[in-house]
Amino acid sequence: MIKFLDLNKINNRFRSEFEVSFSKSLDDAHFILGKNVINFENEFASYCGAQFCVGTANGLDALTLILKGYIQLGKLQKGDKVIVPANTFIATILSVLHADLVPVLVEPNPDSYNITIDSIKESKADAKAIIMVHLYGQLCDVEDILEFAETNDLLLIEDAAQAHGAECKLGMAGNVSNAAAFSFYPSKNLGALGDGGAITTNNEDLARVIRQLRNYGSTKKYTNKILGYNSRLDDMQAAFLSIKLGELNADNKRRREIAKVYLSEINNPKIKLPFYNGTKNHVFYAFVVEVDDRNDFTEYLNNHNIEWLIHYPIPPHKQEALSAFSNLEFPVTENIHKKIISLPISPVLENNEVQKVVEILNSY
Repeated sequence: MIKFLDLNKINNRFRSEFEVSFSKSLDDAHFILGKNVINFENEFASYCGAQFCVGTANGLDALTLILKGYIQLGKLQKGDKVIVPANTFIATILSVLHADLVPVLVEPNPDSYNITIDSIKESKADAKAIIMVHLYGQLCDVEDILEFAETNDLLLIEDAAQAHGAECKLGMAGNVSNAAAFSFYPSKNLGALGDGGAITTNNEDLARVIRQLRNYGSTKKYTNKILGYNSRLDDMQAAFLSIKLGELNADNKRRREIAKVYLSEINNPKIKLPFYNGTKNHVFYAFVVEVDDRNDFTEYLNNHNIEWLIHYPIPPHKQEALSAFSNLEFPVTENIHKKIISLPISPVLENNEVQKVVEILNSY
């Protein structure tokens, strides 16, 4: 069986370092917002090229706290509209709703799966912010979207939950907008051994407010200045993330190598391969192809012992939780969600496994 993602194999590379770090943390006994969190926040901010990083409990909280932070600073008001891609993971939209803002869904580019400046303009929304999702690890058209946001005085926020280490001419994911949210869910390119998230920004006021919001609205114990939440990156997970951060660039390089083999050697008219321009703007959190008959294709993969996943089978506006949007139509998004399937790709995938996937797909 060729696993879709072998987390045991990925994390066993760091087992001895994890054990040493766990022992030190156990002795230190500072489990909440301790030195491991401070160290990782500094390291990850530096990695992204940003001035500030604030660890959170998960990626959804990271996005939500960015929006709540801007409301606290008076940059957004409840009821303001926020442009989001219609084909994103539901968490992006939930963050907008949890912040008492209004999501405006727009269609993605059918090749890159990301929103573009054209789709943003076509929405004609009287929005106050844009959340650009670097879906599957590929950066959006950052330069054009950033210029549009600055020209129209819109806040630009990155949902970089799948794009750790992706970069373009303007910089790294996490430093090409006003603020960015990351997830460290175990399957991510930089994944914890549990849940976790972070926010990066160059706005000192935003960082300060988010540090309050994540910790009950407090900067001093038992003194609460604003209505806050409990959303803190776990100190032990921060320690593990610091260890894994050192291998992130190498892991992303390996993912791109595998993607290039797939793109150059898979040759089957029944399978639409993803768009990739060959640069570091893609870190291939997922390698997503499209097929017309997904049930038949997945059965074929099962019969040939190749694991797969679907990111994601149901578009957000068709989810029961978002029934308020069910009357809307997004044909591009709906077509994408009917056809996509993610193939195995990870830094520990062996060359013979990659070739086996190519062989099986070419024989479909």
